[in-house]
Amino acid sequence: MKFNFLYLIFLICSLGFAQNKGKVAGLITDADVNNEAMPFVNVMIKGTTNGNATDMDGKYELSVNAGNHILVVSYVGYEPVEIPFAVQPNETTIVNTSISSGSVKLEDIIIQGRVSRAKESALLMDQKNAIEMKQSIGAQELTRKGVSDVATAVTKTTGITKQEGSGTIYVRGLGDRYNATTLNGLPVPSNNPEQKNINLDIFSTDLVEYISIDKVYGSNLYGDFAGGNVDIISKDYQGKGFIKVEMGGSGNSNAISEKDNFKLQGGFNSSGFVSRSIPNDPLNTYNFQTLSLEKKTPFAGNFGISAGDNYSIGENGKLTLFGTASFTNDYASKNEGSAASGINENATGAPGQDGLYGRKFDNYTSFSYNTKATAMANVGYKINTDHKIKFNSIFVNSSSQSTDNYSGRIVDLADDGNGLIRRSTFIQNKLFINQLLGEHRFSDRTRFNWGVSYDKVNGEMPDRTTNTFNEGANGFTINSQSAPNNNRYFQSLEETELAANATVDYKFAKTEDGLFNGKLTVGYNGRFKKRDFEATQFNVKTDISYLGTIVDPNNLDLFYNQQNFNNGFFKVSTFRGGSEVASSLNPQTYAGDQNINGVFANIEYQFGPKLTAVLGLRGENSVQNVSWNTQLDPEGDANKLEKNAFLPSLTARYAINDKQNFRFGVSKTYTLPQFKERALFVYEDITEVHVGNPFLYSSDNYNLDLKWEMFPENEELISVAAFGKYIQNPINEVTIASSTNDISYINTGNTGYAAGVELEYRKLLFKSGSTDANKLTAGLNASYMFTEQKLDSEKVKSETNYQVDFTHSKGQFTGASPLLLNADLTFVKEFNENKSSLSTTLAYTYFSDRVYSIGTSNRGDLVDQAVGTLDLIVKSKLNSKLGLDLGIKNILNPTINRVQENSAGDVNVLSYTKGLNIGLGVNYQF
Repeated sequence: MKFNFLYLIFLICSLGFAQNKGKVAGLITDADVNNEAMPFVNVMIKGTTNGNATDMDGKYELSVNAGNHILVVSYVGYEPVEIPFAVQPNETTIVNTSISSGSVKLEDIIIQGRVSRAKESALLMDQKNAIEMKQSIGAQELTRKGVSDVATAVTKTTGITKQEGSGTIYVRGLGDRYNATTLNGLPVPSNNPEQKNINLDIFSTDLVEYISIDKVYGSNLYGDFAGGNVDIISKDYQGKGFIKVEMGGSGNSNAISEKDNFKLQGGFNSSGFVSRSIPNDPLNTYNFQTLSLEKKTPFAGNFGISAGDNYSIGENGKLTLFGTASFTNDYASKNEGSAASGINENATGAPGQDGLYGRKFDNYTSFSYNTKATAMANVGYKINTDHKIKFNSIFVNSSSQSTDNYSGRIVDLADDGNGLIRRSTFIQNKLFINQLLGEHRFSDRTRFNWGVSYDKVNGEMPDRTTNTFNEGANGFTINSQSAPNNNRYFQSLEETELAANATVDYKFAKTEDGLFNGKLTVGYNGRFKKRDFEATQFNVKTDISYLGTIVDPNNLDLFYNQQNFNNGFFKVSTFRGGSEVASSLNPQTYAGDQNINGVFANIEYQFGPKLTAVLGLRGENSVQNVSWNTQLDPEGDANKLEKNAFLPSLTARYAINDKQNFRFGVSKTYTLPQFKERALFVYEDITEVHVGNPFLYSSDNYNLDLKWEMFPENEELISVAAFGKYIQNPINEVTIASSTNDISYINTGNTGYAAGVELEYRKLLFKSGSTDANKLTAGLNASYMFTEQKLDSEKVKSETNYQVDFTHSKGQFTGASPLLLNADLTFVKEFNENKSSLSTTLAYTYFSDRVYSIGTSNRGDLVDQAVGTLDLIVKSKLNSKLGLDLGIKNILNPTINRVQENSAGDVNVLSYTKGLNIGLGVNYQF
């Protein structure tokens, strides 16, 4: 009876206690991001341990005793909010609120909070809640996939590939001229005279917090947009003081296998910092640097250090400092190669048949050494809870030294296939970026953001050498039938750009719960670019009496020296003439200036709990001036291109439910030609020549996007997108009839279009425990695209000085791969007892055949054939401070092929393998 009595008392007390219970529930939103739902926010009853985190949809629910309480809402990097509320027995009290980072308390800012903003889960939530259609890839994903540069990073997202051998990317099949690059929302200049955008592989991912890719146009972006805008968000430190050191080594299988033959031109140091210029009196004396090759040991390394700290200033102020510096190098080799140019329709490929091949090299090899030195400093100052300014400064010095050997047939020079052309090239690019950014909150309705930048690029190609030989029974002789066959080439580019952004946000239509349904944004973008480019080529022509002299291609200093110059073995001249011509040392030049001013207005409005839309209008004026004085036009000339554009855009998001969105976007944009595309200047490679077209003009683009996406669980995504682009007067690279496959830039027809479908799937396959420490995840994204444009020879002839006869009446866009594929599988295991962990990722990338250049004069298109690459990345933490990394890249080592299409069968014009890259690294954080 005693037991039953006690049990009865316990039951009665429990029932009474339950009757005094109630619930508090609600939604937490982010005031900084359109009041979108925030996951992982801490919600707690003040003075108790009763708390939880919001779910993926920003919702929470807590069971509490009836009575008065205070709800504490906090998130790292955001201001905590305390909200009094009352709960009645057996009832639920709804408490919704928004939190903001604009008035964050100093003690709440810790490094873990900043890192979480770059997590894949956090970026997925940003993607889910954003009105616009965008994709982002953060530091966490870049690390586990072993990505070391931004160019490779963006290819891990849907619909983006990188051009082989460069940092140029293609977004939805549209190449360099159709895309844009920004850093923290401000434009950055190109470091290459042949490109609009900076080579993205110049940016190490050590500098990156995350990368955002906009494929759908919004009026806050510059109107020169058709493919996408890549915005690199630099790391911003907010934590306790630290110092991290990392180092490693790597090797390339091709380079190591050729270690006995791995030779580069002497006279360049291994740091990548070189000072070399045109020697004094180059036409009357021979003071050029050595031509001899030096043997290299092809094992590479890297070293990096980063540090950060913060300091309180007064009651609300805070100063944050972050800096990082690194140096990396690598050796690479292209083996088992071949190259050719000048192939006509129905070519059999047989050497010696004039008109079939201008040049056919059955043996092509390339040895290269690359360096990258990077330094970044960030200084942030929070004046008070409503005003912040930040200064970013980045310096990058990149260099590439290569020796390329082409052996085979050279029409009219080595028709028997006994020719050899050697080109040694050193390229150094220095980029200096300076940005000042400000954020100001004047009220809960009004914000003002601004940014200014001053950037400078110096690109140098000092003393590129080209030498041509014939191989006979007794050895090699110099082939100098044409003066440019042997030359030394000096090229220099300087570009400066000033840019400014300013936006004002005003929220309106306030609701009963203190949120706003509407926001008006007005703003201005401006960029002012100036480029100066000059090049001088010294042609070294051997006297006919010495053309039979046997020389050593690896030690040409024995022939090209001051004594032989004095004895008349050879002469030096430029395209303007020799020393007898007063203007002979005047370089070939082109200069360009471009001013773009744009004003815009966006109206964002939430029509209900499901539908939100943004209407944008932009007016933009662009003026581009180009002048030149080159070997194609020694007298010089100039022209002007002006564009006034009115660019509307509309994007909308319809939330089908808590986990699904449907998105829509439509816009008008345009595409400007670039300086180098309009300047009448020749860029010469061994197998092809690029030449500018002064008659080139802009295209107009009309864009449509549809997307459905679902977020089943944390870190999971299923999405399907469809897009279409209608382009008036599209610009393409076109092969001009010549023996060397000259390529220019042409408005090839009146219209063209692209249409495609993109799929993305991210799945958590396995998870053990209550944390994310032990899991197996998979990712797959794929895109299929169809492009077609009309090719009109008569249009080209009427608009330009070029005589172009297209082989076909229609074709694909250059650079457009119909099928793109990325897949990855990652296993993560954490050993909590000593804070050690292991992460292993297998990543695969594939692109199908894509047109490199459109064929003319019965020549087929030049096509880059499909390539698939496989990488294995292993990262481990031995303890909380020490880590080891292993990377094996390009495991499949596919053959890279470029072919010219031919009715009798495709003919190979370029072929090589790159080899495997194996790297091992160690890092330690103090």
